[in-house]
Amino acid sequence: MLLQEMYEEFRATFPEITLKADIAHINQWDELDPSFAYSWFESLANAINDEMSKGSEPAQYKSIFEYFRQKYLFESDDIKNCIDVAFIENLFWRVKAEHASPYWTLMPDVLKQLYIQFHGRSPC
Repeated sequence: MLLQEMYEEFRATFPEITLKADIAHINQWDELDPSFAYSWFESLANAINDEMSKGSEPAQYKSIFEYFRQKYLFESDDIKNCIDVAFIENLFWRVKAEHASPYWTLMPDVLKQLYIQFHGRSPC
């Protein structure tokens, strides 16, 4: 699978958070362009961070975390790098520990490991 294919697949599979990520992406980059899918996954992390900070129900994001776990385990190095650098490294940014904690407990271990490898600790 190519990164742009994952971008399209994610958008079709998770339309509700996609709309929120689109808004975050447009606010930062002024437009949506599938050729900049890598940056869009950073915007997705930012949209989820906003939801965490608002106290949105964490369980609705479990399937998203599982989606990324599957992609990380079974897809190309380009996909793995995008998940690690664009999504995981930006997830939990500026989210208070008490808001991050319920989301952290839902994250698959492989994604937690990526986060800890980069940040040196858990977000909560």
